Amino acid sequence: MSLTISCTFATSNQSHEHARIAEELGYTRAWFYDSPSLYSDVWVQLCRAADRTERIILGPGCLIPSLRHPATSASAIATLASIAGRERVCVAFGTGFTGRLMLGKRPMRWADVSHYVRTVRALLRGEQVEWDGSIIQLMYTEGFGMPLPLEVPVVLGAAGPKGAAAAREVADGVLCAPEALPGFDWTILFNYGTVLDEGEDPDSERVIAAAGPGMTMVFHFLYEHRMLDKLPGADAWAAAYEGIDPATKHLAMHDRHLVAVTERDRPFISGDVLMASGMAMTPQQLRDKLAKMEESGVTEVAYQPAGPDIPRELEAFAKAAHD
Repeated sequence: MSLTISCTFATSNQSHEHARIAEELGYTRAWFYDSPSLYSDVWVQLCRAADRTERIILGPGCLIPSLRHPATSASAIATLASIAGRERVCVAFGTGFTGRLMLGKRPMRWADVSHYVRTVRALLRGEQVEWDGSIIQLMYTEGFGMPLPLEVPVVLGAAGPKGAAAAREVADGVLCAPEALPGFDWTILFNYGTVLDEGEDPDSERVIAAAGPGMTMVFHFLYEHRMLDKLPGADAWAAAYEGIDPATKHLAMHDRHLVAVTERDRPFISGDVLMASGMAMTPQQLRDKLAKMEESGVTEVAYQPAGPDIPRELEAFAKAAHD
């Protein structure tokens, strides 16, 4: 199998340690989420990870342009590169699913994301560029910043024809969920859930804790995209959120997103649901799934572990994938 095995983390104060473990297990890249209302600061934790690792490639996945001035993002990328090394940095940008929804905002327009990415890449080349009516430039004095120009691989967290068009225009590849976009040489697909131990009951508390967060994310994703009819039982899940003040419903819906299963979501998470959705898989089932991904054009799988034992999840996934 030539599929690249990477990992993603809901950014925490332990993400640097988890990245170190992932490096030891042979993961190629570690992507840290950029959702400041839910997780620890992505750049602080990436730099901590850079200090504690030697080989694994590090990057945010995905940066949300509306959260930062492009000079701020460009400087953060350059800072990470100065710590980790140029060859160990990659960056993903996106329209902002959870990161913006948690602020009560819809995802950004692709045209605005593309403009932002072009600007950040130009700044990293050391160029002068116009932003918001002013000319800006990274102008580091020696010893105060990464020597420029700096080129780092860029992907877009993309879906649909507009996202694909934007990626072809300004990026080197795509980071996708729940399905891969065709036609790219670098296609990364998110993967969630847990690998079962031999004979393990998928209804066990360990499996629910490790795979449940990925399943509730599916409910949330289908709800936001008005596709709940695609998932049996999703209407009952949506009914559990009825009666919540519309002004705060987005907060309740994304509570503990991709970290833990809430009390409101727990009745809808079972072993049968996890097995049927592929969130709980035997090692062989995972290998079969990865083979199908590769056949469909996916070049990299980005696995996000969850639950109370992240090292166990990383090890089980890596072992199954590499056997």
